[in-house]
Amino acid sequence: MDLIKVGITHGDMNGIGYEVILKALADNRIFEKSIFIIYGYSKAAAFYRKNLGLEDGALNVIKTPNEALPKCINIINVTEDDLKVEMGVATADAGRVAFLALEKATEDLKNNAIDVLVTAPINKNTIQSENFNFKGHTEYLESKIGENDSLMFFVSNTMRVALVTNHLAVSQVSNAITEDLILKKLHLLNKSLKKDFLIAKPRIAVLALNPHASDGGLIGNEETDIIIPALKKAQQNGIVCVGPLAADGFFGSGAYSSYDAVLAMYHDQALAPFKIMCMEDGVNYTAGLPFVRTSPTHGTAYDKVGKQKSEESSFRHAIYFAIDIYQNRKLYAEMTKNPLQVK
Repeated sequence: MDLIKVGITHGDMNGIGYEVILKALADNRIFEKSIFIIYGYSKAAAFYRKNLGLEDGALNVIKTPNEALPKCINIINVTEDDLKVEMGVATADAGRVAFLALEKATEDLKNNAIDVLVTAPINKNTIQSENFNFKGHTEYLESKIGENDSLMFFVSNTMRVALVTNHLAVSQVSNAITEDLILKKLHLLNKSLKKDFLIAKPRIAVLALNPHASDGGLIGNEETDIIIPALKKAQQNGIVCVGPLAADGFFGSGAYSSYDAVLAMYHDQALAPFKIMCMEDGVNYTAGLPFVRTSPTHGTAYDKVGKQKSEESSFRHAIYFAIDIYQNRKLYAEMTKNPLQVK
């Protein structure tokens, strides 16, 4: 069996990235199916290994993924500068090297030098530059492949929630939601559930924008004017979707367990309940791209760095989800070679 090459970007080197990466890779079972390549800074990796007491075995510094060895931590240095690790501090150097790691890993992913990408958290302020003028990983990855068709999708063993709008101010959400956008996101979500999770006939719950699903138009008109027409078109296209559903009752009653995924209108509508219930095993997945990218659900967590408080569970799940989705896509491609098997 060919080992899957997993590329890992180190994110902000002053944040929690190296701690969760190294802790996740400290469990030897994770090497059974994969080879791991960190895109980062070997001196920072060595610093955090010593700080965590995880110094067994040497770091294998390589120049290309082809040189990566199994059952060890391979690392590609994305800078030759002599940089200082400042735990818990936002610095320009950390932001610059975070971008260099993402740039190099994305290029290798596009060139099939690695099979999947798992990204550690970045500081969205320090990473900004003339080369990175995006609100996050998702928008950057969309730009690198010249498309705008991706879906911010949060997955766990308990729940799957996707977003119509991503990193957008709440004041702008209503104007951003259109019938065409909802329809596009429903198609992306339905396709991902089939291709990435091998669900033959997905059932999707669609949330309302307004409280009480607008109470028949008493609290806003987005439901009647935009969301319901989009759902009708999606249903006509063969997508099984139900809504618009009031978010509070939907999550509070546990109704999410009756669906394969949930489509929410805006970021916190989905992420607040998801992180309450699935913070440790939750994963951020960018669906719709030609390659697989996942990340943990947490940020740089400057307040936890170097204090033995980091929790690697979400990062470990991000690795395993990336591997599973990669394998599912290969299986789906084999299944769909016979049009009688999967539609």
